[in-house]
Amino acid sequence: MKIASVIGASILELWMAIPLGFALRLHPVVIAIASAFGSIIAAAVVIFLAKSLRNWLMKRMERKNKKQGRMGRIWEKYGVIGLGLASPLLTGAPLGAAIGVSFGAKPVTLFIWMVIGIVVWSGILTAAVAMGMISLTSFV
Repeated sequence: MKIASVIGASILELWMAIPLGFALRLHPVVIAIASAFGSIIAAAVVIFLAKSLRNWLMKRMERKNKKQGRMGRIWEKYGVIGLGLASPLLTGAPLGAAIGVSFGAKPVTLFIWMVIGIVVWSGILTAAVAMGMISLTSFV
């Protein structure tokens, strides 16, 4: 049940899932895997299954300037690779996937780079929290 809670929280937001995993006293490796898994599920749903959402976003982005905002600048400078690596940290996987789709990224390519970004940031954030917890316990 604890792991399912971390996966569920990660579907919504990676930043929420990792502290939840530590609060539930899960092992850091389990937290990293579960949080990555949840975010990957969210990205896959948006990229591959949410066709009406994709169509709405494509129409909306046609009316707006693609270069607005941080993700637009990342897209212009680094393309799908930069978006896939940065969005799990900056916007969350579901919104990052939606942004990539709205910018016209190929779904499979976007998914691959989103997975890489999710795994990298899940590992980094989990390790950072684990190190912080170790530091706190050494002071007490």
